[in-house]
Amino acid sequence: MESDGTSSFFVSDYTEVDNNVTRHLDHTLKRDDWDVLVLHYLGLDHIGHISGPRSSLVQPKLLEMDDVFKKIHSSLISKQTEGALPYLLLLCGDHGMSDTGSHGGSSDPEVNTALLLVSPTFKRKEAMERPLEVEQVDLAPSLALGLGLPVPQNSVGQVLPQILDQLPLRDQLRLLHLNGHQLSRLLQDSVKEYQRDAGWEQFRVAEKAHGSWVRLYLEGNTSEVLQNMGQKVLKQYLQALASMSAALSRQLGKYDMYSMVVGLSLVLQLVLVLVLSTPECLSGAALVDIPVGASLLSLPFFLMCLLLGAVHVWLCTSAHGSCFLCVLPWSLVFCVIGLMGALCCVTGALLVRRLRPAQRPAKWSWTFSELDLLLLCGTLGHALLLGSSSFVEEEHQIWYFLVNTLCLALFQDVCRRYFRERPDSLERYPEDSLDPADLADPADPSDPSDLAEILPWSGSSQKSSSRRDVSAEKWLALATPPFTLLCCRLLRALNQTGVQWAHLPDLGHWLNSSEHKVVLSAVAALCLLLIYLLVQRRCSFMSKVALALGLIGVYSYRASIGNVSFPWQRATRHAEKGTVEARFVYVFVLGILFSGTKDLLRSQFGPCPGLRSRGLWEVFAGLVLVVALLSRAHNLPVLCGSLVIQAFMAQFVWSRLDYDAAQTTIMHLWFGHASFYYQGNSNSIGTVDISVGFVGLDSYVEGPAVILTALSTYAGPALWGAHLLCYLSYNRSPVAVSHSSFCLAVLRSVPCSLFLVLITVLRYHLFIWSVFSPKLLYESLHLLLTAAMVLVYSATETRPGLGPSRD
Repeated sequence: MESDGTSSFFVSDYTEVDNNVTRHLDHTLKRDDWDVLVLHYLGLDHIGHISGPRSSLVQPKLLEMDDVFKKIHSSLISKQTEGALPYLLLLCGDHGMSDTGSHGGSSDPEVNTALLLVSPTFKRKEAMERPLEVEQVDLAPSLALGLGLPVPQNSVGQVLPQILDQLPLRDQLRLLHLNGHQLSRLLQDSVKEYQRDAGWEQFRVAEKAHGSWVRLYLEGNTSEVLQNMGQKVLKQYLQALASMSAALSRQLGKYDMYSMVVGLSLVLQLVLVLVLSTPECLSGAALVDIPVGASLLSLPFFLMCLLLGAVHVWLCTSAHGSCFLCVLPWSLVFCVIGLMGALCCVTGALLVRRLRPAQRPAKWSWTFSELDLLLLCGTLGHALLLGSSSFVEEEHQIWYFLVNTLCLALFQDVCRRYFRERPDSLERYPEDSLDPADLADPADPSDPSDLAEILPWSGSSQKSSSRRDVSAEKWLALATPPFTLLCCRLLRALNQTGVQWAHLPDLGHWLNSSEHKVVLSAVAALCLLLIYLLVQRRCSFMSKVALALGLIGVYSYRASIGNVSFPWQRATRHAEKGTVEARFVYVFVLGILFSGTKDLLRSQFGPCPGLRSRGLWEVFAGLVLVVALLSRAHNLPVLCGSLVIQAFMAQFVWSRLDYDAAQTTIMHLWFGHASFYYQGNSNSIGTVDISVGFVGLDSYVEGPAVILTALSTYAGPALWGAHLLCYLSYNRSPVAVSHSSFCLAVLRSVPCSLFLVLITVLRYHLFIWSVFSPKLLYESLHLLLTAAMVLVYSATETRPGLGPSRD
């Protein structure tokens, strides 16, 4: 009848959200016009989301809850002495907490929580015994029957026998029979062959025995036989309730095979279309020739849609239980059927084209190297492994294996090219073909020689780069894959993820402990320094200053909330929210993004690709600064390690060995997926850190909170996607060409670059949909956008005559 709610999503507030509940206690406990009082305290949950279960804020909050519980209990005892009805004081949690402070997964700390019932009607416990483990679904029927209310219709739990111990045997049997009747009715509605269920048979036997016991009881029989018979019926009821409850719980967790088959077929068709269309897309003409229009207007497409529609109607009308696709609106069902029919026809047309090589132009010839086969088989194998729920739960193991294998394959490729083939192309560097005079901006009076500072992946000057020692270069290239492998091994040790081994200790737990706060502070400071050194050398002077001040603000923010500390900071300093420090960083982020956007706009009106490269890199630098602010202190090595891998790979492997756009794109895709799991994420929503959505906010604002949470969750894939955009933009910049050809290339590539950013954002934000829909359906959309990324990259490929032949 009365309530007083607050914004529960604002996890940065762990004080007012509890005070708003406590301030009503004194007045409410003195009143006698209420029967049920529900107090929902959120402060402890918010502290867990902010700083985890080992935070120094946990102990004061538990003491505060202790005082609240004592106040309520004392008031109820005083009412009991005045002749009030027996009370029930229930203390419980709706979920537990993982080692990172989140919840929603299936680990023991997340699904196990305390349940305490206090009432004068219970037998007094002389000593605290080992607590029993019960199911959370058992609480609803226990409270309903204890309060004299009907059990909820769809409840699958059984009444807790511990709360019935003090009741007469007749009342115990009556309450158990009511619970059994409710579960048996629900079993009839949920299971087709419910008569064969063991719990159903046990309940019928117990029901008949209960009837015999009631007849003897009404006849006035008080012998020991009646007591023994009643105890036997009681055990039969408990066994029947446990069996029916388990059967109903299994029904709630059954697989939706129809949706899984549809999702798996979509994934396989998309992979096949992508593989069959790759040669034309990455040829010299960059031809994107997929017969979509012809397939949609063909007779097989309409016949396929009719066939799929008939199969859908048949399955949905004959299926028992809920099905994800069967409950969708017909408009969405038609879209899915149309997509499957179109993919079938497109795949068939591409297969026919491949099987008739005489009609295929010579320029479409395509050969696969060993690295191409690895990238293709790895991507295809990942799609196939999604058919197993175990591989979905432990998907990080797949990406760790693929990235490690990729490092070994790159090491073999470097050895072969530098030490066996020794091609003349390796003696030449991409910078040798760059003429700063051709790249100079006519509107910019600066010296063209300064362009070397603007262009990424270039040395201090073009002349010094061209005279670089080839011997030192090849040894650095040889050391890059093993160094990358070592970095990946260290990064995966920071956070345990997945389901089966998420509870094991990791390096992140060790760093976050209060005893190692000094070590964490030193690691965070070193990582921020390396981040600055890796990012600043490709930015303008003002962006360098803003980046330095912003990274100092990141460390100040972490120090203000108590994760790290300054050498002069007192150990007993009270933790704050760090709102001012976070907003200080946001100001510099906006400044860097503004500078990068200005350079991008200037590059549209002048033949200077150096401005375009610098503008893209400054946008990348702004993204790095935001990610550094949102990352947990122990996850800063993940950001730093990713930047180090990007720098070494781009400088000594990708550009030196002339890997094409498709190979570089898939490598970035693999490293991006691995970085997602290096952060401690998984396919469980319990690993989503919602506290970062309120960094710098003093109230709940939905828009910024969603954006910041998504950016923090997908920071790894987003950074690798942004780096890919910067890398391809530079390595495909048409140089030493006419102004008209250059303007044509810029006008074509800049809109595609913006489209790539949009696609990258959509790809990695589709993960949220997987929480509410089957994993394979999500992966189908995920793979479709991946294909779109590759096609757009190939569409921006430099045509012959516009740039170097290696493009």
